[in-house]
Amino acid sequence: MTPSSNRPQGIYSPVLTPFNADFLPDADRFVRHCRWLVEQDVGLAIFGTNSEATSLTLTEKRGLLDALLAAGLPAHRMMPGTGACALPDAIELTRHAVRAGCGGVLMLPPFYYKGVSEEGLYRAFATVIDAVADERLRIYLYHIPPVSQVPITLSLIERLLKVYPGTIAGVKDSSGDWSNTASMLKEFQPQGFDVFAGSETFLLANMRAGGAGCITATGNVNPGAMVALYKSWQDSTADAEQAKLDATRTVFAQFPMIPAMKAAIAWKTGRHDWCNVRPPLVELTSAQTKQLEQALTKVDFNLPNASDLV
Repeated sequence: MTPSSNRPQGIYSPVLTPFNADFLPDADRFVRHCRWLVEQDVGLAIFGTNSEATSLTLTEKRGLLDALLAAGLPAHRMMPGTGACALPDAIELTRHAVRAGCGGVLMLPPFYYKGVSEEGLYRAFATVIDAVADERLRIYLYHIPPVSQVPITLSLIERLLKVYPGTIAGVKDSSGDWSNTASMLKEFQPQGFDVFAGSETFLLANMRAGGAGCITATGNVNPGAMVALYKSWQDSTADAEQAKLDATRTVFAQFPMIPAMKAAIAWKTGRHDWCNVRPPLVELTSAQTKQLEQALTKVDFNLPNASDLV
């Protein structure tokens, strides 16, 4: 199985979920943000970590996905996060995404119980695949052990690929360990297994090693520069462009990432409600917000067409 033009490639963003003052999702702003990303050639990894996905109910996720579809946004550019601790939830949302025509799904392992066996994780993914029972299903495994504490090992990937070679399509590696990403590329990329880096910090390295792109938080706020590097990674300017991406990423990484990105959008749009996060997260303090704005100014941060997000 080899990569084809209809498989997800390039830059994807785990789309921020806008909340109103009552902590309910604002579907209209969500649609506008997603349209803004698509117009900059960024795919929609809705319901990812930075979407506050584990704080959203299954009903809310279905409703937000349906709002995007009703607004005419392209389903093939969507990669919803459908992993859940409860297998029936994962099955229902995955089935809904496949029937909607999404290009793939990004799937966390069940993450509440720690120290589970590889057999248990295999059964979890296999149960979802067998229950959905749709040849259109493409799963991108979500490896984020710093958060989930449940790793997706190379041996688990190998086992899943042997049994479900057309369904296990790739991975998002958010381990932060380039050697792990490189191992995934070496072992599985020749089989058509697409490897996405979990941060733009590794975008250039990933492209040079045969990767598919990256799925990254700050795609929400710095999409243009990432897409530009993805398209020009073979140019002589690539290392300099990577350095610029790293500088912006470093600023956001000094703060809690989700509140910081929302604060940046609120700053550039003038809509303070973009700062809203759902508990247990909290917004940046006034002092943190000032520090963020000053640091972003120093790296020439810009949010193009910010009025489209209002």
